[in-house]
Amino acid sequence: MRPRWLPLMVLAAVVLAMALFLLPKRKGAEQGRVVSVTEALGGEPEGGFARATAPRRFVFPADHGPHPGFRTEWWYFTGNLKTAVGRRFGYQLTFFRVALRPEPVARDSRWGANEVFMAHFAVTDVDGKRFHYAERFSRVAFGLAGAGGSPVAVRLEDWSAVETSANPWCAQLAARDGDVAVDLNVRSLTPVVLNGVGGLSRKGSRPGNASYYYSIPRMETLGTVRLGRETFTVSGLSWLDREWSTSALERNQVGWDWFALQLDDGRDLMFYRLRRSDGIDDPFSKGTLFAADGTSRQLAREEVQLEIVDRWTSPATGTRYPSRWRLRIPGENLALEIVSRLADQELLTSVRYWEGAVAVRGLSSGSPGGTGYVEMTGYEVKESKRTE
Repeated sequence: MRPRWLPLMVLAAVVLAMALFLLPKRKGAEQGRVVSVTEALGGEPEGGFARATAPRRFVFPADHGPHPGFRTEWWYFTGNLKTAVGRRFGYQLTFFRVALRPEPVARDSRWGANEVFMAHFAVTDVDGKRFHYAERFSRVAFGLAGAGGSPVAVRLEDWSAVETSANPWCAQLAARDGDVAVDLNVRSLTPVVLNGVGGLSRKGSRPGNASYYYSIPRMETLGTVRLGRETFTVSGLSWLDREWSTSALERNQVGWDWFALQLDDGRDLMFYRLRRSDGIDDPFSKGTLFAADGTSRQLAREEVQLEIVDRWTSPATGTRYPSRWRLRIPGENLALEIVSRLADQELLTSVRYWEGAVAVRGLSSGSPGGTGYVEMTGYEVKESKRTE
């Protein structure tokens, strides 16, 4: 969570909001209780689920598909797009697979399912200062949702991410909610990068509190964005994050700030700051720096200096989120200012969180500008505790 293990990363709260999946729904938080990320990604899972405990061998394109046996999994696409005349948009299309049991069981009803899917779709209209989002749930039955196949396809009703080429890896993304829609083709410009140690991304000290995590940090993106009666031809860059796990957060971890930045000098940066209930950054915070030549290296928490410069208060929830940051990596001569392109990019879904498009500006000689996405979770927990 989104670190993108979002998740948005983000966000497998459907495990605890399972009553919502009886019918596909939009704006999930308006129809059921809001679940914290600690509830969704912490605790002790039912026995029998696979755990991320050691590095594994990744095989592509097969690993773009689902991983049965693990409790949660997500496909996380985000990107910054613009028209030929410079009108800017951000988008998010994310799919979450949640297993109800470690092993499939036979069911008498055709409506019976061993997995459910949740998906989030959002479009940021930067110049129009509008943010549109939607949430859906569905069981894996009657073709309503699912993931798999060769080529890989991930679907929830008419929202989909469908592989169109294995090398370079390409996919077609499609989603529509009311009069807002995207139809995008994404093509990898960089190789798959394994985050953590050999793709094992540890989030805590307890065995198994980890995920298998890889990224395609730079994907050429072409297609259309529709807002109302207007359809815009757009191009830009997307980022794909893929994670699967059974448990991740520990009891004292309340949320995270996740940064995915595509820099103008060809480098890309992913960093997630895990926040503890006592306000201290968790030592398992870490990131990955992707070089322009395709190589990468892991970043320890101590290498990254992150300063909050400004905040925004949500008029809908009263939650205060950071809205401007300074991020420095002295060892890499990087000094960046990160600014949200639109203050209100808060999703009032089953897990309330902020995820949106940001602009990047270099603060020193040799520090490039760029674009990116930021995800922030768990701030409403912190704020509520302050008022107790």
